[in-house]
Amino acid sequence: MELFNYVGIDVGYVVLGLAGFCLILFILLIVMMSKNSKLKKKYMTFMDGEDGKNLEKAILDKFSAIDTLQVNVEDIYRQIQSINGQLVTAYQKIGLVKYDAFKEIGGKLSFVLVLLTAEDDGFILNSMHSTKEGCYTYAKEVVKGEAFVILSEEEHQALEEAKSNVSLRRLSSAEAENLKGKRR
Repeated sequence: MELFNYVGIDVGYVVLGLAGFCLILFILLIVMMSKNSKLKKKYMTFMDGEDGKNLEKAILDKFSAIDTLQVNVEDIYRQIQSINGQLVTAYQKIGLVKYDAFKEIGGKLSFVLVLLTAEDDGFILNSMHSTKEGCYTYAKEVVKGEAFVILSEEEHQALEEAKSNVSLRRLSSAEAENLKGKRR
């Protein structure tokens, strides 16, 4: 007390200051206990019905499931690559032109059908219909988008229509690498 008198501080102020400090510490203690209680509830909910061994097993099961999914994705990727390889030889582009071959009254019963692969290989099928003489059908080969025989106007038109159609395409190597990167 002599120290407080020597410095000129009233002891009552010191006691009030210490009481205020204790009050602040008490409030902080209550806040920390509340947060601890909430954290404990979350932990108990997380661990509900589980002990450490079961939780570890659950986590390992999830990792195993991820590994299985990765193997499945790789299998699917190989299957897609195989299908893309087969699509190159499938007819994907179509051109069709209907016309009246002999300028008869019968209407547009004649047609030219062009079927092409992704690489523009295929054939032209020309069916000319006549009401008097029957039906004549001709087939012409197409290699790399070109026919090596003379084409009629309708055949040329159908070939150009087929070549302009968008075909299914294979994955480029950059797209394949991008897909592999996403799997990992």
